[in-house]
Amino acid sequence: MTAKSDLETRRCKPCGGGQPLGPDEIRDLLGRLDGWKLDPGGKEIRRDFEFKNFHETMAFVNALAWVAHREDHHPDLEVGYRKCVVRYSTHAMGGLSENDFICAAKVDALTRA
Repeated sequence: MTAKSDLETRRCKPCGGGQPLGPDEIRDLLGRLDGWKLDPGGKEIRRDFEFKNFHETMAFVNALAWVAHREDHHPDLEVGYRKCVVRYSTHAMGGLSENDFICAAKVDALTRA
């Protein structure tokens, strides 16, 4: 199992505070994802997804909602006719946690299905 697929198979852990990840940890985890970018402040990751039509966009959003519910870790979404912007940050920590990267990897898997 590669490091990239390891994130995809892990489960989120409850986070009630604590310290956000540091720059080295963020860089390592971000390197395991496809197409995700770190915001300039280093507090969230995001990816823009494009689809052929509204139906595909909404199918993706519904699948993503199921992942978010199952992991109890929810992204911020911007949804349009043929696109969806997904942003993850762990608000309880004021930055990024491993949960953000685990969920991002699971979202990546949705687009490969």
